Amino acid sequence: MRAFRNFRVIFLIVVLLAGCVAELLREHRPSFLRPGLKLYAYVTTAGGTLTVVDLVKLAAVGRIDVGPHPSGLRAHPTRAEIWGASSDGGYLWVINARTSQVGTRIPVGLGPYSVDFSKDGRRAYTTSSGTNTLVAVDCESHAILGRAKTGAYPTLASATPDGKLLLVVNRGDSTLGIHDAATLQERARVPVVSAPEDVAILPDDTIAFVMSRSEARISVVDLQRGVLLTNLQLAGKPSQMILKPDGGELYVISPEAHGLQVINTWTHEMGDYVLLGSTPMYGALLPDASELFVSDNAADRVAPVDITNRKVHQPITTGGSPAALAFDSNERPSLLLAVNQGSGDLAVIRISTDNPGLLTMIPVGDAPKEVVVKLFQ
Repeated sequence: MRAFRNFRVIFLIVVLLAGCVAELLREHRPSFLRPGLKLYAYVTTAGGTLTVVDLVKLAAVGRIDVGPHPSGLRAHPTRAEIWGASSDGGYLWVINARTSQVGTRIPVGLGPYSVDFSKDGRRAYTTSSGTNTLVAVDCESHAILGRAKTGAYPTLASATPDGKLLLVVNRGDSTLGIHDAATLQERARVPVVSAPEDVAILPDDTIAFVMSRSEARISVVDLQRGVLLTNLQLAGKPSQMILKPDGGELYVISPEAHGLQVINTWTHEMGDYVLLGSTPMYGALLPDASELFVSDNAADRVAPVDITNRKVHQPITTGGSPAALAFDSNERPSLLLAVNQGSGDLAVIRISTDNPGLLTMIPVGDAPKEVVVKLFQ
């Protein structure tokens, strides 16, 4: 009789736990996720693999071998595909999101590091740093559409919002190449900060900001005239630039300066400084630009920043050494994802409540680096 009572108690506990899990899944399930839609996160890890995470089940559901040193992880804007580059392999890889398999590998030349897409999603752009070449790829046939010479050691090609220009960051000769998107031919080559690594472009296609992680300055380039306007002095070497959607402000995160600097993009003047913590690394800005979440690599947490009032709210604890961040949606995010480089997991943070907090951590593999999210049917 006693054994029967114990069995009933255990059975009730199991039922209650199952109910709690089901309720938890319902609570975090995005409101936009209709039946038949899938919401996956993709995380690059050491050893050339990509971990696939189901953001509804909150579990890793697959691993994909993409090749040595994956980088430039991007979700295609219109196709159910994830793109990236293998710098050592000399190719772009394309994953079919529906099958979680590599659909093709596209040879582009030695040392590709990044991928960008045309406004209509029909073209992909990358660079071959080993051959000083800009490459355009047809996204449907995966055929090479054209190549053009660049400056020395190009590492990034980025399309302007109107799709008419391609900006190529030439790390080797510290220049920004301005190329015609239709012909790929170079229109101008502008000297910028040494060893440039990233570029931010205003929505009206007039100005570009060029950043180097090895120098505490940012270059401001006039894209219409193809000239350097100025170099802005920063408080410390930056790790990331984030442009406000309306283009009015540029937020520069600096682990060396332990904070965030705000740049007025209309006047090119340095604005407010916000102290964030020990080693702020990367950020994710809400679509309405009301709040910026910043990972603190040394403090193992993410700091929410009220952009309007320049105020830091209560930090959220994550796993070890959080770095790259991503939202589960580009419209009304309910989850924030943080890649924990030290502990090898993905922190899932609920942000759709008044008190944001850690929901769970999902193991993804050694030394995870980049993360993107894809919604598809």
